[in-house]
Amino acid sequence: MKVAIIGGTGYGSVELLRLLHNHPYVEVEMIISNSQAGTELNKIYPHVTTIIDQSLQSIDTKKWAKNVETVFLATPSGISQNIVPELMENGVKCIDLSGDFRLHSGKIYEEWYKHSAAEEKYLQLATYGLSEVYEEKIKTSSLIANPGCYPTATLLGLMPMIKNNLIDYRTIIIDAKSGISGAGRSVSLGTHFSEINENLKAYKLGSHQHIPEIEQTIEELSNQQTTITFTTHLVPMTRGIMCTIHVNLLETMSSSEIHHLYSEFYQTHPFVRVRPEGTFPATKEVLGSNFCDIGLHFDDRTGRLTIISVIDNLVKGASGQAIQNLNLQNGWDIRTGLLEIPVYP
Repeated sequence: MKVAIIGGTGYGSVELLRLLHNHPYVEVEMIISNSQAGTELNKIYPHVTTIIDQSLQSIDTKKWAKNVETVFLATPSGISQNIVPELMENGVKCIDLSGDFRLHSGKIYEEWYKHSAAEEKYLQLATYGLSEVYEEKIKTSSLIANPGCYPTATLLGLMPMIKNNLIDYRTIIIDAKSGISGAGRSVSLGTHFSEINENLKAYKLGSHQHIPEIEQTIEELSNQQTTITFTTHLVPMTRGIMCTIHVNLLETMSSSEIHHLYSEFYQTHPFVRVRPEGTFPATKEVLGSNFCDIGLHFDDRTGRLTIISVIDNLVKGASGQAIQNLNLQNGWDIRTGLLEIPVYP
């Protein structure tokens, strides 16, 4: 299969290239970046020298859409919504890594993302690409809205409890921490070395665009209204996300029962690894991989469950999950091209 990547100079794109390079069924036909069109990729990312020998192309869907079967859109929000319709009219499947098609409501999208929403037709056509949950829908969809990195870690951490309706949906508190690569490659004061090094700071309190995405998915799966408390932090590391999630249970359960529930729920999902009781994952243990590792602690004293969920924000939180969805769309083993051992230390 020939594919294209739009947004060729971002971290998400270069991770797609790294993973697709060893995918046995996929050839990257072109890498597209309007801002760097004509530039050789290895001039921007020297680490691909002698491995990937391609120049970046301009966006001209009429010219090249018929040469590829699937397009990955690794663009900032607000861009892919203008490209996807023409691609789909030409029969091209789209996997969008931006937030343009994740929310069902254009009004809610505009409130949180602060710019115009995609056409209603495409918002309703899109399938939310949380691979372990919407597997069957993804298989038959031509437009995948790849989840955000924070929602992926959060929702996978909560999913067994949501599916079994075991939590009080008014009590979900998410303490989330991310490495700096989640902010992208663009230079800004907030991610400047001297601002972030040896520092830890919270940001976008009450206004993070991933809040409605998490709430929408929880409500869709539980049929319960929910309002989450979601606090994000930047930590001085390059990549990785840890979500520490606190919830109140609706019934008394032992730690062993909770652990068994999670192990059973994810036993057929190879990219979610539930840690043994009393052990908890660290971000370094999933670095460069498509794994989500989960640890669990139930506090008998407070009656609250604490869930520790870790992912690599650029892989399971973006490019890896996009390839997992590509595998689902095409009937391939979901592990194809993705069984990378995490990089450690």
